Amino acid sequence: MGNAFNSVAAPSAWRIALVAAFVAHCTNGSGTAGAAPAPAPEKLQLIAEFFNNEVATGKLPGAVILIQQHGRPVYLKCFGVRDVTTKLPMTPDTIFALHSMTKPITSLAAMMLIDAGKLALDDPVSKYIPAFANMHVGLEMTDVRGEPTLKLVPAVRQVTIMDLLRHTSGISYEYIGGKWVMKVYSQAHLFDGKFDNKEFAERIAKLPLARQPGTLWRYGHSTDVLGRVIEIVSGKTLYHFMKQHILDPLGMNHTKFVLDATQELTLMAEPLPSDRVLVDAERERRAHPEWESGGGGLVSTIIDYARFAQMILNAGELDGTRYISPAAFKDMTTDHVGPNSGVGRDYFYFPGDGFGFGYGLAVRTDPGEAKPPPPGSIGELKWDSGSGTYFGVDPKLDVIYILMAQTQNERARTRAAFKKLVYDAFAAGN
Repeated sequence: MGNAFNSVAAPSAWRIALVAAFVAHCTNGSGTAGAAPAPAPEKLQLIAEFFNNEVATGKLPGAVILIQQHGRPVYLKCFGVRDVTTKLPMTPDTIFALHSMTKPITSLAAMMLIDAGKLALDDPVSKYIPAFANMHVGLEMTDVRGEPTLKLVPAVRQVTIMDLLRHTSGISYEYIGGKWVMKVYSQAHLFDGKFDNKEFAERIAKLPLARQPGTLWRYGHSTDVLGRVIEIVSGKTLYHFMKQHILDPLGMNHTKFVLDATQELTLMAEPLPSDRVLVDAERERRAHPEWESGGGGLVSTIIDYARFAQMILNAGELDGTRYISPAAFKDMTTDHVGPNSGVGRDYFYFPGDGFGFGYGLAVRTDPGEAKPPPPGSIGELKWDSGSGTYFGVDPKLDVIYILMAQTQNERARTRAAFKKLVYDAFAAGN
């Protein structure tokens, strides 16, 4: 069996078959391999009804959906247009801004270096980026006049590579964690001018942490800093490391940080003009082509991301190439923020009810507290993004499912509806 550090797979036959299935708008025909139930065709049709209605009522410009079981598509369909201005239709090769669905790929890259003995989970980030050596934590206090004020206290320990992978570093996003975080991040002008991963890491290291390292799951720029660590350890830019060890071996030819061909640019999916948060966020992303954001900078197609998701479903292996060892994969997909971890959760715990978090992926650990519990299986893996992209991996059903869309306004609602429709289809087939 090959290894991604020295072998490049040739998935052209798979790609041809998948594109053909998309063009034919294949909606059923699952194989019967394995004990997992096949989806019910009449239930799969409800997915089409839902997304056709989303497009017809103007909630979404379009979407592309893939459900794959036993390594072959059982539902593949395109809806609407990739751009309401040009009216160009959604197609299998439409390119989507992944935003936070970049994080699992960056996390895999880091795990590959850990697996190879070039990086360690307990390494302090300051070993690679000295600016992180003496971090402080921000505490919002009230002064004698009753006005909010910011107090800085030393971090009780250093931020580690594990903290970056599981989002316990205390490094926040600017919109999470209180008014002081928003103010401090805004005043830092993090995104001014040109900057690469090296410069961004230096900028973020100057800001106080939102919490003591290891004490709270806090979404933020941890994976961006991890991208810089990968560059330092590998001696390559983040993209070139990904390209050599993940993207090229998997055949993810349209997954990159910057689109430099006119033909590729016309394939980009665009949000509705009224979706201002995403329009502005995407404008910012494209305005900084020199920044290879490990936390949110990649673009990709559903065909490409299906290769990555299938490799995750196969526990780190695909087409004879192994990307990380079984032990490293198990560690990556085990909950590291659950009971006895010392990690707290608050309103901004994005993995959600019933989910723990490994290294770059949410993992279902229990049914959750909702009645009835959300659909899904214990052990399922997932992640999504602020741009409306979403993927899930269910080992119990031997299934991957991917939603590609560009919407911030509707993403939470469409993601929940899509997942329910997927699991209803498999429940009906049982």
